Amino acid sequence: MAKKALITGITGQDGSYLAELLLTKGYEVHGLIRKASTFNTHRIEHLFADPHEPGARLFLYYGDLLDGNQLTHLIYEVEPDETYHLGAQSHVRVSFDMPEYTAEVTGLGTARVLEAIRRSGVKTRFYQAASSEMFGNVPPPQNEDSPFRPRSPYAAAKVYAYWMTTNYREGHGLFACSGILFNHESPRRGETFVTRKVSRAIAHIIAGKLQHLFLGNLNAKRDWGYAPEYVEAMWLMLQQDEPREYAIGTGECHSVREFVEEAFQYAGLDWQQYVRIDPRYFRPTDVELLVADPSRARSDLGWNSKVTFRELVWIMVDADMEAQELTPPGKGWAALKHHGLAESAKLAPLLAGVRDELAGR
Repeated sequence: MAKKALITGITGQDGSYLAELLLTKGYEVHGLIRKASTFNTHRIEHLFADPHEPGARLFLYYGDLLDGNQLTHLIYEVEPDETYHLGAQSHVRVSFDMPEYTAEVTGLGTARVLEAIRRSGVKTRFYQAASSEMFGNVPPPQNEDSPFRPRSPYAAAKVYAYWMTTNYREGHGLFACSGILFNHESPRRGETFVTRKVSRAIAHIIAGKLQHLFLGNLNAKRDWGYAPEYVEAMWLMLQQDEPREYAIGTGECHSVREFVEEAFQYAGLDWQQYVRIDPRYFRPTDVELLVADPSRARSDLGWNSKVTFRELVWIMVDADMEAQELTPPGKGWAALKHHGLAESAKLAPLLAGVRDELAGR
């Protein structure tokens, strides 16, 4: 009998890649999505099939992390073997403008999912999407034993969620763990996140649709990796005999300025002609340097990142150029082929038999 997984935030970057991974492993996947007046399922549209197709393995449910009773009902109904909690208000800069909402969704939303699992009595393994932003200005490299010094409402909410996960593991016996993921990007990254802003702007500049790109702090340094590799680490965490926390990253860091320089150079452009600094994009309190020490993940999970920083930049620029019907340099796609990876559209033939189960719910 196929394993069942429940994913909150299934329509996001990580949720869509995780759904693909689990479907290719034979799972039955259930996803929580928010009701909206516009469609927000574009990242998983390629997973949909004819609703009458036999053997459906993808089911979506309307719900909200603010509604604990509905979450309890959903977990009781689905009875997942594994629960991946990825849903959150995940934009750090926006969290300064919406601190209360960020706390409700990102912090208390996690508590509601954990309590829903406890109340339902379902024996499910729980993964919490923690964040390297929790470390704040702690000296690098950061790992599972580093202290937390959050410098944004988002990071503070994630710290609360982290400790609630630990509390439910130790106090209620749940198999619950947190993956402390450092920055991970892809062509599916939200368009307001800096890496995607850069790659998308380059494609629009070449297409004659944009003159300038406005950015904030170019000196911030981050540990950037390729998102599909990181969702594999999530899955590996829930396959272990005992739950533990894991820091997931590449072990090297690069500044926003380096990302901009590499991306524009790859596309044959001079970034200084197009990039402008806008103070509105600076955070009130920023984190200057985050870099992972992923030693535990390497030893326990056998996990290692493959895609390099430069390859990540190439992949994102290639994808956004193709989206504008431009011919990309192609090094990004070549890198994916070299590493035995592929963007999801190429996986569609492997996923026959999945469907959207929204009708009537």
